[in-house]
Amino acid sequence: MRVIVVGGGVVGTMHAWQAVQRGHEVVQIEREAEARGASLRNFGQIWVSGRAGGEELETALRARELWERIGAEVPGLGFRAIGSLTPVRNAREYAVAEAAAARPDAAARGYELVTAAEARAVNPALRGAFEAALWCERDAAVEPRTAQLHLREALRASGRYTFLPGREVRDLAGPGAVRDDHGDVHRGDAVVLATGAWLSGLVRELAPELPVRRVRLQMMQTAPLGEPLTTSVADADSFRYYPAYRSPALDELNAAQAQTPVAAAHKMQLLMVQRQDGGLTIGDTHEYEHPFAFDTLEDPYDHLAQVVESFLGRPLPKIRHRWAGVYAQCTDTTRVVHRQQVADGVWLVTGPGGRGMTCSPAIAETTANELGW
Repeated sequence: MRVIVVGGGVVGTMHAWQAVQRGHEVVQIEREAEARGASLRNFGQIWVSGRAGGEELETALRARELWERIGAEVPGLGFRAIGSLTPVRNAREYAVAEAAAARPDAAARGYELVTAAEARAVNPALRGAFEAALWCERDAAVEPRTAQLHLREALRASGRYTFLPGREVRDLAGPGAVRDDHGDVHRGDAVVLATGAWLSGLVRELAPELPVRRVRLQMMQTAPLGEPLTTSVADADSFRYYPAYRSPALDELNAAQAQTPVAAAHKMQLLMVQRQDGGLTIGDTHEYEHPFAFDTLEDPYDHLAQVVESFLGRPLPKIRHRWAGVYAQCTDTTRVVHRQQVADGVWLVTGPGGRGMTCSPAIAETTANELGW
């Protein structure tokens, strides 16, 4: 079988990976010289802890298993089974963490409520003030800015993979065939459109009523911390954002403990991961209303810096990079992904939201199974 994958991000690349692993030939087409969207502008987190139960959790856990397996084959991914800690500072935040640790699926997620001393034993860099923490053993990380590069190197070694950058797919050229802006036609037994947040052009023509929206966020990266941050770190505002933490305790937190005005205005939470160079990737904000702003705002960065410094008990290293990014999210946020046949031999796979990096291996595996690869 010959598979055409349109889109060079992590979702597209994982579809290419699944096809090559199953013995097929793949041509992957990317409109930029390299993917530049959400696949690079994220934390690199394999984030199991906050996922809703049912299909979403099952997909995340399967993806976590696949990431570890692929990481063993492709060391350049920088796969690290680091887990995560969410420090809590008062009785209301503690109650939400306690309710999460009591979930029926807590063991599958690797949840454990730990004391501040136990949290610091796991992550000594957390010298700030907090009372306890929710530990999630199943969370992990990869290097987002280089993951696709190393995956493609491994795919090329198969002898059955071709990457074509700098080509925008403009239209269909028959069943299982697309034409790019160079006028070249690429024919296969199946075409997968994994174009991320690029939902215009051919995607709009094929799926004009697409149940997917775009979400914008801001993030930043620091100079090296100078010591290991041995886990990823979240704050209690993440309880408000992720569905796994919904409970009467969370309702009480929301009613009695408001977010700071800046965090509320920008729909913020703290997520933080250390990169292999020692720098910290820190975020994030959420903007849902179009048209998106074209500039980045300083108040959210100031808020994040204050939260991080309060957990570390020390000044934040110099901020070296600030950026914004956009990802595609199903308007029904309970759905893991939108997968739709849009033409003969052509499937659109989009809308995983902030789950793209986490869930992409399992999303691609499901596509491959459903299409009979």
